[in-house]
Amino acid sequence: LVRNMFINKCISQLNKDGDEQQQPSIFPLPWYPDKLAWQMDLTRKDIRRNEEYYKLHNFLISETEHGTISRQETVSMIPPLVLDVKSHHKILDMCAAPGSKTAQLLELLHADDEPVPSGYVIANDVDNKRCYMLVHQAKRLNSPCVAIINHDSAVLPNLSATLADGSTEQVQFDRILCDVPCSGDGTLRKNPDIWMKWTPANGLNLHGIQSRIIRRGAELLAVGGRLVYSTCSLNPVENEAVIHRLLLETEGALQLVDVADMLPGLKYTRGLETWQVGSRNLEFYKTFEEVDEKWKTTIRPQMFPPNPDNRAKYNLHKCIRILPHQQNTGAFFVAVLEKLRPLHVREKSFKINAENNGNNSAENEMIVEKIGMKRENDDSLPENQRKRRRKEGYKEDPFVFFTDKEEIWPSIKNFYKISHNFDPTCLLVRCKTGKKKNIYMTSPAIRDLVINNQSTIKFINTGVKTFVRSDNRNMKECAFRIAHDGLESIFMYIGHERKVNIPKDDLITLLMNDTPEQSPAITSLSEQVQSQVNDLAPGSCVLIYTEEVSNGDPFILHISGWRGTSSLRSYMSQHSTVHFLRLLGGDVSKYDINKFKKIDEDEDKDDITPDGNNKNDKDEL
Repeated sequence: LVRNMFINKCISQLNKDGDEQQQPSIFPLPWYPDKLAWQMDLTRKDIRRNEEYYKLHNFLISETEHGTISRQETVSMIPPLVLDVKSHHKILDMCAAPGSKTAQLLELLHADDEPVPSGYVIANDVDNKRCYMLVHQAKRLNSPCVAIINHDSAVLPNLSATLADGSTEQVQFDRILCDVPCSGDGTLRKNPDIWMKWTPANGLNLHGIQSRIIRRGAELLAVGGRLVYSTCSLNPVENEAVIHRLLLETEGALQLVDVADMLPGLKYTRGLETWQVGSRNLEFYKTFEEVDEKWKTTIRPQMFPPNPDNRAKYNLHKCIRILPHQQNTGAFFVAVLEKLRPLHVREKSFKINAENNGNNSAENEMIVEKIGMKRENDDSLPENQRKRRRKEGYKEDPFVFFTDKEEIWPSIKNFYKISHNFDPTCLLVRCKTGKKKNIYMTSPAIRDLVINNQSTIKFINTGVKTFVRSDNRNMKECAFRIAHDGLESIFMYIGHERKVNIPKDDLITLLMNDTPEQSPAITSLSEQVQSQVNDLAPGSCVLIYTEEVSNGDPFILHISGWRGTSSLRSYMSQHSTVHFLRLLGGDVSKYDINKFKKIDEDEDKDDITPDGNNKNDKDEL
């Protein structure tokens, strides 16, 4: 729907009003399915000078905030795409911030329109502050199937999950994305500072951490699973050398996959099979034996290409290199790996019996250390470092899940006539004591992960806001309203008593009202709505709009609403309001910032003389 609206309204209007000599460079990416990705070659000057471009800019900002559009570098869309995500997959994004790829993974996870898929996305980043950028990105998608964690991905501990019999086993992920830290020299065109700072040594310094991250990712990957390694660098030491090192060390447990057929129309170069390694002084070497003694601590044997005799078995040509001039993008490197067998015997999933479940965290830590992933202990660090580590990062509020005896749940369940099929233990709050303000919902799998692992890893955020406390004097039976963020996740469980079918004109009337104190009176709405809400107790409700579509499924909208004592209103953010108005063909001009119209009005005022005449009026002869 958003794609069609973008094409039919935004693009067609630009083509209609634009100068034939300067048609806008806006086009769908041929390699992204169903025209769901578009590239625009517009500068800030273009947007400031052209009113239609400015309207398009407003549209993109509004829809981005609502969560229906994501804006990112063109080539950075490739890694999630070639992961081949399905709704049942367990997905790990190892270096996730700022979160554009995580958002894309969530979109792919929900591609079948399942409100709560059985799969999930775990998004990790080592930088605590950048994790909050990640939270903002993930929250736009309103998914109960994502958790944000904060840990060094090179030593990410094993996560445990509960089986049906109550025992616990190690989580092995079906899909892993390693978009690792890199020198970023592929972004030279948009980051000119790199020109002044670049040296080959940048890649040398990062090769080690990149190798450790992908190695840990390979250990956490399930057999038959897929791992994607990517950088925005051109340096083979950060790219093919890392892949070659992993394939060499894992001795056939992994293999490169050719995914060219998944990206039709993409212009790219095959991966390198030979390269030279350069020092800080731009001295290049073909083999490690040629390296000057003074560089041997920074240039290591693992950074060189495979020997000509066994080069073919690594299939490094299956990697993908994208160069900036090929399709006017940034430079990028992508390698797709498939796991054929465990990397070592001890990698096999550990299993803990139900009666020993209380010692999960201790068992987990033992296994992490057994496979060589030792984690730093504060007690072994100097005192000044211990203090610094305590200061780093924010202390998170606890994740407190509902129990079967949660005291506030019966009133919510009875008021909204929530089905017995709904599991209230998937609801959580972020406080152990005091008044509960916001209630969040997670999928059962995410709930299990948080409960089993929050003692061994730092969870930053999870859950979609589903209920919000509303201290309204008319809310006598239930103190919580339905949050629009989590409405789709819980809609199927809400009883029909709190659902109102609303015609298009009435819904537009409610969406056009931006003053809660002056909400439309129920008597001003259609008979269809009045007959449904007359006996409806004041409080939160769900507004349902249905429109039949020829040769397709009906178009259905679910919107959080509020039934007052004598009025009815929609209850959501302004960006969501504008989104739904656009879908319904309503007037959004009152919500749009149109600086061009304001300039015209100011100029008209300046043209008026003190006596009320227009300066531009000419005397008739």
